[in-house]
Amino acid sequence: MPENEGVTLSRPSISKVSALIADLSDHRKFGVGNYRELMSRKADLLERIAADRPGDTEGAEVAAAARARADELKSTD
Repeated sequence: MPENEGVTLSRPSISKVSALIADLSDHRKFGVGNYRELMSRKADLLERIAADRPGDTEGAEVAAAARARADELKSTD
């Protein structure tokens, strides 16, 4: 069972999205931050956005691809 299944996800706040973008930028520019953790946060936010827009098939596909990639990175630990 996926860890978020059965849980109602709320749309992420602008501050959460902004914080992730800043952290991703810092990682790319300066190598700061854990890449696996960043990709997991990215997948979480995309899943929350997709859950808020149930008719957006493309958004759901992007979220699923992000989650698959984040899970793939976790499995290489």
